[in-house]
Amino acid sequence: MAMRQALKAVLIDLSGTLHIEDTVVPGAPEALKRLRETPLAVKFVTNTTKESKQSLLDRLHRLNFSIQEREIFTSLTAARGLVERRSLRPLLLLEDSALEDFAGIETSDPNAVVVGLAPDHFNYQTLNKAFRLILEGAPLIAVHKARYYKRKDGLALGPGPFVTGLEYATDARATVVGKPEKTFFLEALRDLDCTPEEAVMIGDDARDDVGGAQNAGLRGILVQTGKYRAGDENKINPLPFTCILDSSWSSSCDNEMTLFSLHRNFKMLGNGLCRGMHGCVTGPETPPL
Repeated sequence: MAMRQALKAVLIDLSGTLHIEDTVVPGAPEALKRLRETPLAVKFVTNTTKESKQSLLDRLHRLNFSIQEREIFTSLTAARGLVERRSLRPLLLLEDSALEDFAGIETSDPNAVVVGLAPDHFNYQTLNKAFRLILEGAPLIAVHKARYYKRKDGLALGPGPFVTGLEYATDARATVVGKPEKTFFLEALRDLDCTPEEAVMIGDDARDDVGGAQNAGLRGILVQTGKYRAGDENKINPLPFTCILDSSWSSSCDNEMTLFSLHRNFKMLGNGLCRGMHGCVTGPETPPL
């Protein structure tokens, strides 16, 4: 039997869900605008590590997304917090544009290794330096371990394979701070005054977005955009929430129910995914069960 539960907050992935590099995902701006018209709190959570939060915000503004800095929670923010709490001096394997988020952090004579997505720095010399530090006992911190991500020219390796390679070579275990870690989702919800059970996560990554959120107690919605590949929804246990809409926002949700309503009703309808952000924010409210 379907159950009804109050929904207070929505966490939304960015890269692959709202945009792919400098290209807007079709339907995403309209869906976000509609979502803003509800009383739901909205926060954007991302594992993006190729650029600082400010650079990311500038990109989103160029794409005409009305998003404020305080609404964005990044894995770089989480990584910096861990470095500060443990008073570490990290070797930062990050793109130059992402280093802004570590301004003021001491990095001389490093005693830790932080790995994000750094295509320009994933070379033998840099990875070998990280390898030697870890062998000497330096903690390995993974901003996240995504296997791949979506670029305009296709799928590309994420930091996960490089982190796993360092783990294999050193017999070390990385501390992961971004999605799909439970602590990442809980930290993102901290200032939204809601429990995980009152929140939903929307994203294109079955494992990191949806699976991670569900393991943290949130509901998960998988969108068929970005890095999504056919059958990804079957890799998640439990399967994600179902709500499929076409480009005209015509609902084909189970039991003809809508996902979001103006009165903050959230219905657990079963399993599945959305074809995009436009398929997750739907039309007129239906009567409760």
